[in-house]
Amino acid sequence: MIRAGVVGASGLAGGDLIRLIVQHPDLELTFLGGSSNIGRRPAELHPGLRLDLGVTVQPVTEEVADQVDVLFLATPAPVSAKLAELLADKVPAVIDLSGAFRIRTPELHARWYPKVNRHTELADRFVYGVPELVADQLPGAALISLPGCYATSMTLALAPLTIGLGLDLKTVVVDGKSGSSGGGLSLRTTDLHPLRNGAIAPYSPTGHRHAGEVRDFFDRSKPGKIGSLSMSAYGVSHVRGLMTSSYVFTDEQVNQRDLHRAYTRFYKGKPFVRVRRHDETLIPVPDPQAVLGSNYCDVTVLYDEENSRIVALAALDNLVKGAAGQAVQAANLRFSLPEETGLTMQPVMPA
Repeated sequence: MIRAGVVGASGLAGGDLIRLIVQHPDLELTFLGGSSNIGRRPAELHPGLRLDLGVTVQPVTEEVADQVDVLFLATPAPVSAKLAELLADKVPAVIDLSGAFRIRTPELHARWYPKVNRHTELADRFVYGVPELVADQLPGAALISLPGCYATSMTLALAPLTIGLGLDLKTVVVDGKSGSSGGGLSLRTTDLHPLRNGAIAPYSPTGHRHAGEVRDFFDRSKPGKIGSLSMSAYGVSHVRGLMTSSYVFTDEQVNQRDLHRAYTRFYKGKPFVRVRRHDETLIPVPDPQAVLGSNYCDVTVLYDEENSRIVALAALDNLVKGAAGQAVQAANLRFSLPEETGLTMQPVMPA
């Protein structure tokens, strides 16, 4: 068994990590870490986890290296930066779910994470862990930084165009909508039920840091390039799930048939990306409610001939494929297990 630890055990992503680890055939939960709720059992923190797992939340020290083979950091970015520095050469594998190490370029990191101090040398050692795109870099990797939930959706929507077809994209404009769980458990006035319910709140209308990490990743990837990438983000009233709509403009000749074929070919053999036709089901897809509770990302590509515009849509569960599920998927590849081990649950709908 692979010994697994979770730091940030009381958070939403931490709770989903515990849920996935305890049902995984090759992972054993041996450590829970945190700075609050010391001594509490998972069942006290997460009502859905009424299990006696034999572990309670403990402070994180260097001694954790003797208890785990892989440590998941479901912690705020400043905390992850400190813990990674403490444990980087002690724990065999550290998988960080925060934004501390997502952006490689120092200047861009400072722009989007000004309060997160980190060592550049340490940041350069992290693999940016989109499993579908960097699977060859994950086996044996010591440090893995998972993309953000929006970034996962955007990257999977755009990768067949840039990495697959090698298109140069002049302009990409992204519209993102996410449920309230994307903000974690922090108590903010805007997240109170009387204000959030039924709302479409433009909380980042002129930019979002996940767009920064997507741009940073594609700038280091080849062969295609992205000229301009901008994003507007909105909070909507459901709890789980998000969707990104990427509007892409390019001078290169494309058509609907070839685009769909390119996406299908690019994700062949990738079990967690489902390339879908917009009208293949009773409700238009992709739709976040069609992936809730699963590790799937549904992707659809359309071509607007009248305006020479590619529309790339992607939907996922932000707490699973956008966080805990992707973390377990990366761990599977890190330890040379089948990619889908412990992650074969199907979506729950309606939710």
